[in-house]
Amino acid sequence: MHLETISYHRVSRLLILVDVLVAIFYFSWWVTPAHISNLWLYTLLFIGEIYHVIMALTFWFTVWPANKITVIVIDKIYQPSVAVFITVAGEPVEVVEKTAQAAKEMDYRNKEIYILNDGYVAKKDNWQQIEAMAKKLGIHCITRKVAGGAKAGNINNALRETKSDLVAIFDADMVPEPEFLVRTVPFFKDQMMGFVQTPQFYVNSGENLVTAAAWDQQKLFFGPIMRGKEKSNASFICGTNVVIRRKALEKVGGMEERNIAEDFLTSLYIHQAGWRSRYLPEVLAKGLAPQDLLSYHKQQFRWARGSLEVLFNQNPFFKKGLTLGQKVQYLASALYYFNGFVILIDLLMPLLYLFFAVQPVGVSTTSFAVYFLPFIFINLYTLNLAAGADISFKTFSFSYSSWYLQLMAIFSVLMRRTVSFSVTPKQAQSGNYLKLSFPHIIYIILVAAGSVLAIHREEINPSVATNMAWALFNVAMFMPYVLVAANLLPFHKANKMAVATQANV
Repeated sequence: MHLETISYHRVSRLLILVDVLVAIFYFSWWVTPAHISNLWLYTLLFIGEIYHVIMALTFWFTVWPANKITVIVIDKIYQPSVAVFITVAGEPVEVVEKTAQAAKEMDYRNKEIYILNDGYVAKKDNWQQIEAMAKKLGIHCITRKVAGGAKAGNINNALRETKSDLVAIFDADMVPEPEFLVRTVPFFKDQMMGFVQTPQFYVNSGENLVTAAAWDQQKLFFGPIMRGKEKSNASFICGTNVVIRRKALEKVGGMEERNIAEDFLTSLYIHQAGWRSRYLPEVLAKGLAPQDLLSYHKQQFRWARGSLEVLFNQNPFFKKGLTLGQKVQYLASALYYFNGFVILIDLLMPLLYLFFAVQPVGVSTTSFAVYFLPFIFINLYTLNLAAGADISFKTFSFSYSSWYLQLMAIFSVLMRRTVSFSVTPKQAQSGNYLKLSFPHIIYIILVAAGSVLAIHREEINPSVATNMAWALFNVAMFMPYVLVAANLLPFHKANKMAVATQANV
């Protein structure tokens, strides 16, 4: 049996120690008062650099090499009962049917398949078709008639109507491999095993630039990051492709219904209650990436909003029952979505100089580069090495361009705005999504106008050239996102093999 694993490369302890030393050297530049030109702007940049160093340190902590993790061997004698939950809320019937049929064919005797049909409460037209499909396949269908709790509420409703030792959860499009339960269930011979998470894999990653960028980000997360969290017993539930012990869920009151990142917060509660978790990096289920910019935007906003809500309202640092390693890992995952605020600072600084000739620092670019370039180079090298050389420009571009939706998520949490759970569409949505890139387009226009003004005011000098280069770097990072939003860079691949792969998921 051969199963694909997510790319990963062990980073040496020596390299990480060099990373830390270079970070200390770089940070020493920022604590030198003589470098300050404008105190307020310098303070903003300083806050941003503290954030960058903290995130770098948490990443190095995550990828620090640990002893090899032993994977439990297959044990077909140990067969606790498993309820397989396929969560559905209006997804196309043909998509759900592929997943349900594959679930029936999993190589495990003691299982029952359940379609968790939320189409009725979500006011979807095809909820009765889902019921008919389940009847045709000879599997159970639980159709909720009373709304509440979105996906988490759907799962909790099914928990009340079923009895099993374990529950396996799949999104409507995540088609499990026959070996899924055979590979994951043996971990539960450990009576304190709370859940086992496996990767999400996108079969349509070659379809366009959106699916490619979404998959690249998933590879990074399910590669070095989740493998690194494993050694701190801090892997968390990712909503699908997971097996959870019913008793662990019941001990924490079921799936958390008050947060749109229900999986993230439920994991925290399970760890807090003393249960263990495992991450198995084998691709045991395959599904679909968001296929258009609007779907990508909704997915990223949901993750950002949910994670930030945990940070503000359920801060892991103050949670009893978590180890220091678990606290670091949960905080790092939530803090990532502050990136939008830090990028905003980096976007504003060159504009302030181009328009008003004010700058935060009062030293030459060459002096700063001596400290900055080694730090950024060693960081990118370590990141790329840990990810198995899979980091691409489009990955950085879409992550960088997500600053605005991350800012909206921060604002919505601070304003305590209610946000409903939104299922990522399983079919490409048609339309022009240029409005999603309006902040980026406005920035590009401001860079052009500011550059003309600065050149007219001072001609080309080192300060003007440096700030123009900084601003143009930001513009270059935005361009793939803007072009996709405007339908000017669809990036479709005429790849019959990729299409065939999707058809046979």
